[in-house]
Amino acid sequence: MAVDEEIVREVDELVAECDDLGVSRSEIVKAILTAFVQSETNHVEQVREIIIRKRKGTL
Repeated sequence: MAVDEEIVREVDELVAECDDLGVSRSEIVKAILTAFVQSETNHVEQVREIIIRKRKGTL
C-alpha cells in the first residue's frame, strides 16, 4: 500500500521546517510514531477509526 500524497507533502513540510536539524523523512516518521505511541490516547480506538474512515473515503 502506498502512502497518500497528502501525507507525503506533510512529512516533506516537516522535513523542510526542521532543516536546521538535518532531519530525514525517516526520522520525522519515527518521531511521529513515538509521539503517537507515548500519548495518552486509546491507540486501538484511534487506529481503528482512521482505518474505517480511510476505507469509507471520509478521511
